Amino acid sequence: MAFEDKFRLSSHAVITNARGEVLLLKASYGDKSWGLPGGALEPGETIHEALERECIEEIGCGVSVKYLSGVYYHSAYNSQAFIFRCEIPHGSGIQLSSEHTEYKYAPVEAMSAVQRRRINECLAYNGSVASAKF
Repeated sequence: MAFEDKFRLSSHAVITNARGEVLLLKASYGDKSWGLPGGALEPGETIHEALERECIEEIGCGVSVKYLSGVYYHSAYNSQAFIFRCEIPHGSGIQLSSEHTEYKYAPVEAMSAVQRRRINECLAYNGSVASAKF
C-alpha cells in the first residue's frame, strides 16, 4: 500500500435488548441494507470518537462502551471495521436520523454470515480482540 492510497476505518456498536436480540438500522441510501449503528471515521477522529458521533447521529443518543471486541477487514470496501459492545443509557430512546428509515432488534441467527460472526465474537468476548478478513 502506497503512502497516497486511501484506506477506510469504521466503528460499529453491538447493542442488545433484554432478549439478546441485536439493534439493526435500515439505511435510507445505497442498497437500503440493515446494519449495526456506526460508520466511517472522519479525519482526526479516534475510533471511540467516531463511534460516539455516529451513534448520536444515527440513533439520537450516545452509548456506553463496554469493550472493543474485534477488528475486521472487508475487502469489498478496503476497510477495517472496529466492533464495540455497547449499551444505550437507561431512559434513552432511539430517534433515527434521515440516514435510516427503520430500526429493529433481530436475533443473531437471522443475520448474514459476516454479521453473525462479528456479533457472536463480540457477545462471547473473552478479553482478546478478535480479527478476521472477509
